[in-house]
Amino acid sequence: MSICARLRGIDRAVFARLVGGDWIDRHENLLVTGATGLGKSWLACALGHKACRDNRSVLYHRGPRLFEALALARGDGHYGRLLKTLGRVQLLILDDWGLSVLNAAERRDLLEILDDRHGRASNIVTSQIPVQHWHDVIGDPTLGDAILDRLIHNAHRLQLTGESMRKHNARAHALDAASNT
Repeated sequence: MSICARLRGIDRAVFARLVGGDWIDRHENLLVTGATGLGKSWLACALGHKACRDNRSVLYHRGPRLFEALALARGDGHYGRLLKTLGRVQLLILDDWGLSVLNAAERRDLLEILDDRHGRASNIVTSQIPVQHWHDVIGDPTLGDAILDRLIHNAHRLQLTGESMRKHNARAHALDAASNT
């Protein structure tokens, strides 16, 4: 494990178990939270690539674009087909979740997706928002309870800490010595 992983607060043994992928076979979830630039998306994609190499089906979506795709699919008659695709994949990565409060259609869509997948497949969700504030992002207490019940009770959690990798890399690769301070 790199020094960057240790600086992010990732336990080596926990990460090794996640890389092993048994949690995917058990249909468990992974929630990766932390501030901007800590490598949440990179980590989710790395685990997704490993799952692919292990012959598991994986699908990646950024949260906002998934909801856009679902709205378009509803309009052009492909909504059922898209839900079926999302329901069948062994690992669904939902990246950048919670950037804005969900509207009514997005809440229903998310519940449909998670209900179809619960106990049958795994999810990785990355978010800047701490899990304890996800009810606020969902925006409806009843649907929030239903969504989170399907997502968090069988989930591993990684709370990343540290400095933004973009900021760190910018300092390391600065073009002039004055910007390194």
